[in-house]
Amino acid sequence: MSPRVGVILPAAGRSARFGGSGPKKPFALLGGKAVWLHAAERFLERPEVVAVTVVIAPEDREFFLEKFGGQLAMKGVSVAIGGAERSDSVKSGLATLLAEADFVAIHDAARPCVDSSTIDRTFQAAFSTGAAIAAVPSTSTLKRANRTGRDQPQTIATTLPRDDVWLAQTPQVFRRDWYEEALNRYGHERVTDDAQWLERLGKPVALVRGSDLNLKITTQDDLILAEAIVQKVQAREKRRAFHPFKDDLGNEL
Repeated sequence: MSPRVGVILPAAGRSARFGGSGPKKPFALLGGKAVWLHAAERFLERPEVVAVTVVIAPEDREFFLEKFGGQLAMKGVSVAIGGAERSDSVKSGLATLLAEADFVAIHDAARPCVDSSTIDRTFQAAFSTGAAIAAVPSTSTLKRANRTGRDQPQTIATTLPRDDVWLAQTPQVFRRDWYEEALNRYGHERVTDDAQWLERLGKPVALVRGSDLNLKITTQDDLILAEAIVQKVQAREKRRAFHPFKDDLGNEL
């Protein structure tokens, strides 16, 4: 039997860089549908996914349930209330997952453009190795800056080799027992992605080729760009469904 996956969509951040006077970025509309719902639907349609939970901030609870309560019930999505730190939020999400979930997939609620191929590759790598994340190799020249005063422009300290540098994305998929152990032992340490807890536990985490289209919405400009990407991804998914034995580029599988 195929491993079963519980999906957690963190959406409890402050969205400080998103700006505007409207809702936070996971709740903003993208093509007439909330950003978080685009992300959730990419996983709800998969047979190996047994549960999807969205984690929201306490102050968003009333708004979220009033705005999206019908969709939550119709699609079977659970809601968890986040805490002060990321570890508090994902622990809250974990508590809602069914016991039969063998793996945990963490996917940013603000990444609505993930495609099926990226999810396929990440799931399969995690099932084989125990832990895997979507990522893309860096194509940019990397500079480390000198620390300067607040009103002074930063200057280059050194140029870093980019040969082995990857830019982390989500989904990030882990054996549930590994992830829970990592959280229990290292959850008090601040991280910028969940794979860092697994790294500190000493578990190897596979890097899986993600997609340059797997945009994380951070600013209002990103939302405009995501409108075009979502249309492209949806068109690609339709072609993929029509040709079940071909990949996204039309190659035979």
